[in-house]
Amino acid sequence: MRFMMMFRASEGSEAWENPSEKSLTEMGLVMAEMAEKGVLLAGEGLLPSSRGVRMQLSGGKQRVVDGPFAETKELIAGFCLIEVASREEALEWGWRCLAADDGNSGGLEIRQVATEADFGAEFTPEARAREAATGVKVAENYRSSST
Repeated sequence: MRFMMMFRASEGSEAWENPSEKSLTEMGLVMAEMAEKGVLLAGEGLLPSSRGVRMQLSGGKQRVVDGPFAETKELIAGFCLIEVASREEALEWGWRCLAADDGNSGGLEIRQVATEADFGAEFTPEARAREAATGVKVAENYRSSST
């Protein structure tokens, strides 16, 4: 089972206040342990919303809104994509990440990643084949970008 752990922004993360050395060290140790155990698939911190944009498409009309965005509690400051055996294991890792983050984030949201089975008959054999080919290409891109 794959889960996306999304760290909520805080006033500090939106102001781009650096976490403490202790927090960076502790989070680095938890991330390293997740990687060593084969749980961590991806994980990064994000720059503040002042450096981001929101895009909207309505009735064929495109709109881009530059940050910063007002509702800090609705923003994401970082993420981890993990693969674990159960929801409970995802929660355990979530608690460890929050403890390591030492109160820097505005909380953590964990959501399970959808699988082929979640899409039913609408996910045709052709769509499944495209999805598989895209997955192969993403893995190639990742390998080439991390070298």
